[in-house]
Amino acid sequence: MAQAHPAAAPAGGPGQRVGEAAEHRPLTRPVVAWAAGVTGLLAYNWWVLVLFKPGLMRSPNELFSNLEVSGQASATAMQHADVAAGLLILGAFLAAGAGSILNGRREWLAMVVFAIAGAVGGIFPETCGDEISAVCRSRELSFELPLQQYVHLAAGICEFGAITVALLFAWWRTRGTHTASGRVYRALLTGAVAAYPLIGLAYLIDRLGGVMEIVFFVGFTVMVMTQLCERTTCLRHVTSGSGRHLAATG
Repeated sequence: MAQAHPAAAPAGGPGQRVGEAAEHRPLTRPVVAWAAGVTGLLAYNWWVLVLFKPGLMRSPNELFSNLEVSGQASATAMQHADVAAGLLILGAFLAAGAGSILNGRREWLAMVVFAIAGAVGGIFPETCGDEISAVCRSRELSFELPLQQYVHLAAGICEFGAITVALLFAWWRTRGTHTASGRVYRALLTGAVAAYPLIGLAYLIDRLGGVMEIVFFVGFTVMVMTQLCERTTCLRHVTSGSGRHLAATG
């Protein structure tokens, strides 16, 4: 009696379709991460527009956060931009995922804290301009201002601290490598070592605080872009490799 033989799977059968789905569907994660990240960074860098509007910033000693005190021109728009920036950058890192870089979970968590702190700072703006008002500064140091002022200050400290911690972890992870991201992290760390004492001095003597903030805004933007570039590149490589493996074994 002739034995029946199973029909061979047609070309482009289930195995191939599974492989194609595994290869293409997760590619939406890098797209979402970049779309959210770039849009968030555009909102984060609203300070650039201030430079093209004479009179909005009265002195280079003034901090950009002083411009967000409620009642000032464009303050509400700036506050909303900070909130949007924080939420969008948070979404970008959630889309990229904590495991998108090998041994990069700690810096991912630090970047998430950075994004959340930025959003909180926008939700709770300063109640008075401490860098341009001696009365405000005195009341602030005496803890006589509303809680909102101190929430904003705490959020700012967390924002600066979290992204600096992320940079330290990223530098440690890439030390000794010759990758483009590793070189960027080393350059950012060298810049941070020089810039942190200067911004501290600017705050203490109330001079050029706004100028030093611009330096940090640019550095933070480069850090976010480098992290997203690393993470989305790794995602594409992992996805492509998984898709080929499933197609071969399916």
